[in-house]
Amino acid sequence: MAVSTYWADNYVEKRCSAQEAIGRIKPGQRVFIGSSCGEPQYLVKKLADAADSFTDIEIVRLLSLESTPLTLIADKTKDQSFNIRSFYLGSAKTKSLARNKRFITPMNLSAVPRLFKTRQLPIHVALIQVSPPDDFGWMSLGISVDITLAAAFSADFVIAQVNSRMPRVLGRSFIHVNDVNAIVEYEEELLTIDELPELDAANLIGRLIARLIDDGSTIQISPGTTPQATLLALSEKNDLGVHTQYVTTDIMRLVSMGVITNRKKGFNEGKLVASCAIGSKNLYEFLDDNPAIEFYPSDYVNDPGIISRNNKMVSMNVPMAMDLTGQVAADALSYNHFSGITGMLDFIRGASRSEGGKSILMLTSTSVDGKKSRITPMLNDTAIVVPRGDVQYVVTEYGAVNMFGKSLQERAMAMISIAHPDFREELF
Repeated sequence: MAVSTYWADNYVEKRCSAQEAIGRIKPGQRVFIGSSCGEPQYLVKKLADAADSFTDIEIVRLLSLESTPLTLIADKTKDQSFNIRSFYLGSAKTKSLARNKRFITPMNLSAVPRLFKTRQLPIHVALIQVSPPDDFGWMSLGISVDITLAAAFSADFVIAQVNSRMPRVLGRSFIHVNDVNAIVEYEEELLTIDELPELDAANLIGRLIARLIDDGSTIQISPGTTPQATLLALSEKNDLGVHTQYVTTDIMRLVSMGVITNRKKGFNEGKLVASCAIGSKNLYEFLDDNPAIEFYPSDYVNDPGIISRNNKMVSMNVPMAMDLTGQVAADALSYNHFSGITGMLDFIRGASRSEGGKSILMLTSTSVDGKKSRITPMLNDTAIVVPRGDVQYVVTEYGAVNMFGKSLQERAMAMISIAHPDFREELF
């Protein structure tokens, strides 16, 4: 009997329960889990439920929220059934995830897809979440394309949770029914992120940064409290474009206000380009089948060569700490506090190569409790993510300085001028 190649027949044949799909995972395998708000929660819960039947499983992930089902798996790591390899620990403070910090893999995000494709880090099973297939059998990875698409295409076995709540985001975000091995249909709400509380220091920083951004600039901005305030401060700008890693609810608002038009990017004009989204349900509805928005994998979005092709490219990122020479700690501080490198250096270097581009680092001058300065004489016992030679603008609530072309003495004086007044004397 002839075998049908029609995708709809394949879809039916591959459809199964989550228990059946998870049962295909074998001891000793490496399992990738879709990222951030795109995490396939139902599949991850079933994986956690089956933890007692697994041995020596390594979970690979980019970023997960603190309250996601992945924490259920992290809680299992104490019995060595699982370990969790992270490219970015983020703000997760659960002890179970912190136990796995020795498996953090420091890499620029632009390079991670190559790690999968070349099988230097082979992915045996990928758990992903997708939209229902269109008339041609294509399913969108929706709000989580980033490194997830590369993991899926590189995996030996792909389990796709088909969720009708996942928006169909355009761009290079699609995987075909024929390219997955098991399909689990389960509808559930996508993970969301609430509005962050306002901080006076963040609002001051946002207003200072707004003065540095010209109309017609293309922006990249990391998520967080200070970036949220910065986007609010950009509401009077005109014809901004976006080429960024994360799309947030605040970016959506600027699009709705007509501030972001993407008309003057000079590259991918008319398109908001990103690789994933974290935010509200309204944001996800806004992304659904929106022809003005395209998501691409991280090896495209975070490629400095691609970034530099945008006109007046401005990167805006948040470091953990800086020293007086301009060196940047962004993935770790002393005493083994890790978060991850992600795409900061990719965007800083891409923006610096753009015509009229600039990079901006934004940080509040002190720790949250006000007891420690984030500007220090030297970053001792701390990994440097951004070398001093790559740093341009630095902004705190006390001012903005341009470090480009400055001597070490000039850099030190500039950094002291934007440090918190309570700590300036000890910085001299």
